[in-house]
Amino acid sequence: MSKPKRICGFASPFAPSFLPALLLYSLLAVGVALTLLPLLWMVAASLMPTGEANRYPPHLWPSAITLEHYAALFTRLDLGRYLLNSTLLASAVTVISLFINSMAGYAFAKFWFRYRDRLFRGLLAAMVIPAQVAMLPLFLLLKQFGLINTYWGVIIPGMASIFGIFLIRQYLLAIPDSLLDAARMDGAGEFRIYWSLVLPLCRPILVTLAIFTFLGAWNDFMWPLIVLTDSARYTLPVALANLLGEHVQDTELMMAGSVLTVLPVMLLFVALQKYYIAGIMLGSVKS
Repeated sequence: MSKPKRICGFASPFAPSFLPALLLYSLLAVGVALTLLPLLWMVAASLMPTGEANRYPPHLWPSAITLEHYAALFTRLDLGRYLLNSTLLASAVTVISLFINSMAGYAFAKFWFRYRDRLFRGLLAAMVIPAQVAMLPLFLLLKQFGLINTYWGVIIPGMASIFGIFLIRQYLLAIPDSLLDAARMDGAGEFRIYWSLVLPLCRPILVTLAIFTFLGAWNDFMWPLIVLTDSARYTLPVALANLLGEHVQDTELMMAGSVLTVLPVMLLFVALQKYYIAGIMLGSVKS
């Protein structure tokens, strides 16, 4: 293989291998810019004085940094209540779904029961059905149980997901059965094996699933809007949608609300990214 020509100890920019790399990094730089620019402008607009975000030509940086819009969200609009509602609901959905999905995935991966494979294939087939199709039957069912306008009406549909069961089941297939059999020979019960052995081994994939679940529950708009009728129970996305109708011209206030919506999820990902990346890398090298 011919080596690229060197000028003063450096690879020549005219070498054939340099141009594809330059093109690749240029495309990546454009992609990063297109991804970050709206987020950076959102943060900048939330710090602008009232009316500055709507000026033409648009300003990319505030002429004077102010936190008045964040203060207004918590004082005049009581956004703290909606922030707490979203935090509690998303956390509850995440914890409960991790428990149920991990148990179901463990059963599909390591236990044999009649029609196991057919049932699992049926679950996978149900993934192609749009979630909107099930909203009306699910709403009527919850209404029969008196769960409309309650937090449980929001939590129950997210307590288990086919994607979560599939993800954990595929991960557990790589764990040797001999490890579980050794625990049984030592006298450990099935729940003890699940709690003390399976869950620690599944930590990377559980963290990955937790991020996906929390993100989905945090950003969920349609189902809380349908189920919750009391404004005091609204989640943050629903409250921000109502805020948009009341303050349609207050762009800075809306951007401040958007920052508060995105910030918790970003902090969660930063805190758990080590385990998230470990789960991805571990899954990529398993046979």
